[in-house]
Amino acid sequence: MPKKNDQAITPVNKQALIKVRNRIDAIDQQLLSLLQERLGCAKKVGQIKSKDDMPKWDPKRERQIFESLHKANAGVFPEQSLDSIFQEIITTCRLSQKKVEVAYLGPEATFSNLAGVEHFGHSADFRPMETIEDVFIEIERDRVHYGIVPVENSIEGAVTSTLDSFMNYNVKICGELNLCISHHLVNQSGDINDIKKVISHSQPLAQCRQWLKKNLPEVKTQTVFSTALASMMAAEDPSLAAIASSMAVKSYHLHTVVKGLEDYSGNTTRFLLIGQSSPSRSGCDKTSLLVGLIDRPGALHNSLSILAKHDINLTRIESRPLKGEAGKYLFFLDMEGHMEDENIKAGCQQLKQVCSSYVWLGSYPRSKT
Repeated sequence: MPKKNDQAITPVNKQALIKVRNRIDAIDQQLLSLLQERLGCAKKVGQIKSKDDMPKWDPKRERQIFESLHKANAGVFPEQSLDSIFQEIITTCRLSQKKVEVAYLGPEATFSNLAGVEHFGHSADFRPMETIEDVFIEIERDRVHYGIVPVENSIEGAVTSTLDSFMNYNVKICGELNLCISHHLVNQSGDINDIKKVISHSQPLAQCRQWLKKNLPEVKTQTVFSTALASMMAAEDPSLAAIASSMAVKSYHLHTVVKGLEDYSGNTTRFLLIGQSSPSRSGCDKTSLLVGLIDRPGALHNSLSILAKHDINLTRIESRPLKGEAGKYLFFLDMEGHMEDENIKAGCQQLKQVCSSYVWLGSYPRSKT
């Protein structure tokens, strides 16, 4: 049956509808007034912090806000939407104290850009970079406040260019974000029959390999610098299709051919937020190290035993070859806890004594997802 418009509603129901809508309008005005008041409070906080040269971002305070909201909400309002709304509010209020500049692997509409918006909201000043290494350079030279870089994917594993950059640049990890990745096949027309070549970054092509083999077996693929660059090329050439993010569809005025063509569900990329310094403990943190081991039997076992003796839970270990030194490796370690925690501090101090090289990459709030 066709839906009734407002004119077709009975007089009694129409009055009830008007009453509810009037109440919604009143609530909206209350929300706006409260948002304006919150913004004013945030500015005062910024002024107070500036007098004592305190950091503008307090991860422990933000975590407490979200925990309090979840408790008060009791599941009535969808939690994911609640987090998204308040993340935007909190970020906007924080940015009122000082505009945050964020470097990411560009151009616009890459998954790194999407992760940046997820973490900082839309109000930050996003700066696209040509390479992941460029993001590190911008941070080290203090030209932006933060950078956001991918570090590992649940299907394809480590992002080696990020790991290698940690070996070469003096930055600190400030936070992390796990972003669910959904790849879309996009082109000018939205018609799969127009596609002569599929282009994208190497990781999305790998993550969609089986789908492409099954559905476009005769179509060639080409690796390009980023998903956003692939989208730009597809916007100019009707024979090309890009594997890209949902953001790319809007940014480059493309049409979606197929949604969600990744081969495995649960495809997630972990992004790291990098900056000049790490935040203080939030109570739910991670610590990352970059260590080199002395070349002797049992060196790795002995190092891990030190962490175990201090009740430190190691969540990730990744090795990378030391450039120019065959057979030697550096190890990236992620562990639960903050360097301000007594067991982490003691364990890392002891670990440092048995390592040929030791770099604390940072302690930071764990991702909420």
